[in-house]
Amino acid sequence: MMDGAQQYNPRTVEEVFRDFKGRRAALVKALTTDVEEFYQQCDPEKENLCLYGFPSESWEVNLPAEEVPPELPEPALGINFARDGMQEKDWLSLVAVHSDAWLLSVAFYFGARFGFDRADRRRLFNMINDLPTIFEVVSGTAKKQSKDKSSMSNHSSTKSKSNSKVVQRGSESQIKYSRPQPKDDDEDGLDEDDEQGETLCGACGENYASDEFWICCDICEVWFHGKCVKITPARAEHIKQYKCPSCTSSKRTRP
Repeated sequence: MMDGAQQYNPRTVEEVFRDFKGRRAALVKALTTDVEEFYQQCDPEKENLCLYGFPSESWEVNLPAEEVPPELPEPALGINFARDGMQEKDWLSLVAVHSDAWLLSVAFYFGARFGFDRADRRRLFNMINDLPTIFEVVSGTAKKQSKDKSSMSNHSSTKSKSNSKVVQRGSESQIKYSRPQPKDDDEDGLDEDDEQGETLCGACGENYASDEFWICCDICEVWFHGKCVKITPARAEHIKQYKCPSCTSSKRTRP
């Protein structure tokens, strides 16, 4: 059994969705925050490799299952072969697309195995569809959608909201952190809870929660859970300008 692979069979829509979210979080982590480690493990000189995500939110690059047919649908085979044959961003996006397809196949495999009816299948799909795809997260599309949603009000009100998120660091550069804050004045008549609820984490796609630490990228101005990008409140205090994993990797070049 592979590391992190806990064999269990979720039988309800809620359990299958929980399984989906855990696997999805793992794959997002591999392709964003852990991308350096993932890149190194996908050596084209090795045999056909697959990227696995587990319900425990851990990921693994490994050979496919030996038994045919396997216990669960298998991820795309041989993702390592194309690593050095294309731009890194394009390669990660390709792996992300296949990872999205694998996640859906696993979720609906459970649905078929345990006899989900049409209503259950629709409910499961709607729950899954409310989250950004891995491709949208990796390619930056999810960030653009999040920014478009937060920019539905006029430009000045957006600036007002953004400025309320800035924490001054003396004469040094500014960094936005803690969590998304509502506007100081409710000029547009928007409910504060609704406005906060529309703020999505650029990594996992989950909504804002008041009890969680958030940090905002100074480049793309997208918010992230601190835990998703491995930034603690104490560490944030010492960051002059925060760049999210995607903005950092986009500047990185490969030999």
